[in-house]
Amino acid sequence: MARYRIGVLECDGIGPEIVRSSVSVLKAATGDGPALDLAPLPAGLDALQRLGQALPAETITTLEQCHGWIMGPHDSESYPISERSKRNPNAELRHRFDLYANIRPARAYPNVPALAPTMDLVVARENTEGFYADRNMFLGSGEFMPTPDVALAVGLFTRRGAERIARTAFHLAMARRKKVAIVHKFNVLRLTYGLFLDVCREVAKEFPEVEVEDFHVDNMTAQLVRRPGHFDVILTTNMFGDILSDLTGELSGSLGLAPGLNAGDTHAMAQAAHGSAPDIAGRGIANPVAEILSTAMLMRWLADKHQDVSARTAAERMERAVLRTLESGVRTGDLGGSANTEAFTGAVIGNIGRE
Repeated sequence: MARYRIGVLECDGIGPEIVRSSVSVLKAATGDGPALDLAPLPAGLDALQRLGQALPAETITTLEQCHGWIMGPHDSESYPISERSKRNPNAELRHRFDLYANIRPARAYPNVPALAPTMDLVVARENTEGFYADRNMFLGSGEFMPTPDVALAVGLFTRRGAERIARTAFHLAMARRKKVAIVHKFNVLRLTYGLFLDVCREVAKEFPEVEVEDFHVDNMTAQLVRRPGHFDVILTTNMFGDILSDLTGELSGSLGLAPGLNAGDTHAMAQAAHGSAPDIAGRGIANPVAEILSTAMLMRWLADKHQDVSARTAAERMERAVLRTLESGVRTGDLGGSANTEAFTGAVIGNIGRE
């Protein structure tokens, strides 16, 4: 039987509530395999206050020995000013473990009101480069101020970065509806986005079965509203992917339904696309769907990496149980229902048990 060591980082705001929910569902879904060694680890504001670091060295050392981890959202705005200039825990882990692919599905669910009820797509977002200054340099920052009145940002675009996210996107498309939409801004940023677009087109030649389109990012926002059901896999850069995945999450029902996986060649991190929602933290009303589905994505990644049928079975059980729970009308308040976090989690676990 396969055995996986999984780090558990609850982090900030509603993080402890939704991560604990996800862990409970994961335990129920694994059943007779795979075996899990769950490792709770300090991270976020609590770790900063207790241990002096938002991402302690012991956490990083343990994660190096893990197959993957489940991470809650962070609320870096609540950190002391001295900490805000540093990479937040999420960005630090993406950078340190080279988690270059941020995969964010968005789909409509039954019994959940959606502006785009035909949406079922995946955003494949490059996760280490672009204009995100906290993760695009080996040393130092891509942001700087030569004078108090001038601020500059340097974006990083490399052939290697474009190639590997493009291959990730095309492999995703081969397992879905075989369509990829490349999103860029080549008409204005001709060198940086020109390189990205050219490399993506080169990779596309390796996948002749896949239909390929490309869109300027501003046009894509309009197209997602106009014909959301048209798109299958959206391939794009770091900042554009971050923005577009928020849009697709809301169009398909709610950011509370929007899962995410940060994946590299050796490690992967499950983390929902939404934030820490500090205004409802500790009230027991948070929607755990996105974090549960992110955890299921981690299990699918482990299944693919280790050719493990039992891990894939666990992921499928989690996904089916969430779907059946929503189909039955059990929803948290943000989705128009009355269930709290505990009740929703219990309903998901109950649906796993009924399998």
